[in-house]
Amino acid sequence: MDQEQRPHKSGDFSVEEVTLANRNPGIALEMLARDITPDGMHYQLNHFDIPLIEAETWKLEITGLVEKPLSLNLKELKQFHRHELNVTMECAGNGRAHFPKRKQSMPWFSEAVGTAIWSGVRLKDLLTKTELKPSVSEVVFTGADRGLDHGIDHHYARSLKLEQALHPDMLLAYEMNGQPLPLQHGFPLRLIVPGWFGVASVKWLKNLELIDHAFEGYQQAVNYHYRINPQDPGIPVDSIKIKSLMIPPGIPDWYTRNRFVPQGLIPLTGRAWSGNGKIEKVEVGIDGVWKPAQLGKDLGTYAWRQ
Repeated sequence: MDQEQRPHKSGDFSVEEVTLANRNPGIALEMLARDITPDGMHYQLNHFDIPLIEAETWKLEITGLVEKPLSLNLKELKQFHRHELNVTMECAGNGRAHFPKRKQSMPWFSEAVGTAIWSGVRLKDLLTKTELKPSVSEVVFTGADRGLDHGIDHHYARSLKLEQALHPDMLLAYEMNGQPLPLQHGFPLRLIVPGWFGVASVKWLKNLELIDHAFEGYQQAVNYHYRINPQDPGIPVDSIKIKSLMIPPGIPDWYTRNRFVPQGLIPLTGRAWSGNGKIEKVEVGIDGVWKPAQLGKDLGTYAWRQ
């Protein structure tokens, strides 16, 4: 049977899945009570080893079809106008562990989500400074992390179409929640594509290349597609789908995580988010009856809402 997709029973995880789970923590669901996820509680998914980068020697290179290539250190980047966004980020594989058949990858249940305050420079400001050539159609973002995926040796890299890259909220972030990026979240610089699954927000950026054709890197052209079967060319993963999670009520059993609640009325609270606009209405269904929920404060276009 294909190793990529084999039947599982509840609690049946491969050694490879457990190894990935040990390296990539998710949010503790009780942290959904926080508008902004603390740095150490925000989910992370790192494909390869975390590169050890010295801020003093690091530079971002912007090359390709530009009139004025740029090579900028962190101090020079911080001379540009500082932009800040509240962004809810979710892994495209969130919920995979619930599938009876699943791709052999990170076995998330529901914990691959978090909301942070990302601060940095608008991507548009840097691209404008390079004076793009008319033939540019895509921007390729390459990280310093390198490894093998299905036998293919590569640096993690993704691309955006030029019109997407020029959106005023595309961000090259050097801070998370008011502090320099943690190592595991892309220090010293990462891309933030608000509203899209985390796959697009390349970490440990080292190079931006302007090209005139479709980028065919593995993580762009092969991985991260919705497919019915292995032969299906698939549809690329992009914006986050509408979703919600409940903050676990009561108290847990430490081993099973089953919840114990007192008798009587139990307030239900949670978070809802979408990559395609603000959450303006939430309904809660109990025994087939749907009732409107009371919404918490608006944290911005790209952030979840209580």
